[in-house]
Amino acid sequence: MRSFFDTNILVYMFDNDSPDKKAKAQSLLQKETAAGRTVISTQVLQEFYVSVTRKLSVPLDAGIAEETVEQLAKLPVVHIYSRLILGAIRRSRRWQFSFWDALIIEVALSSGAGVLFSEDLQHGQVIGKMNVQNPFL
Repeated sequence: MRSFFDTNILVYMFDNDSPDKKAKAQSLLQKETAAGRTVISTQVLQEFYVSVTRKLSVPLDAGIAEETVEQLAKLPVVHIYSRLILGAIRRSRRWQFSFWDALIIEVALSSGAGVLFSEDLQHGQVIGKMNVQNPFL
C-alpha cells in the first residue's frame, strides 16, 4: 500500500516554529520511505519549494530547498497531466474540494495510495479506497 504525502506534511519537516510537528513529519517520511511506500507528485515538489522558501517564519535557504527537492524527486513522483487535471476539476465541482486539494486527491488515487497524509483534509475520510490521515492528531 502506497502512502501519498501532501505538501503541508513535508513543509513541517523544516518548520522550527512547530517542533512536535517537525519531528513527527520527519519520522513519518523516514518510516514510509524505508518501507518503500512513499509517493509524491510534481505539484508537491513545486508547492514544497515555494512554501519553504517563502512561507515559513524563517525561510529555508533557496540552495538547501533546491537540494531537498532533488532528494524528494528521487522518490516515486507522479507527473501531473491533463487527465488528472480534468479529474480534479470534476472532483472539485462535485464534492466541493478546493481545486488544489482535489488535484492532490486525484494524483494520490492514481498512484494507488491507500493512505493520504494531509493536514488539510478531514482525518479519517475515505475517498475511493484511500484513507486520509492527519499524522498530527
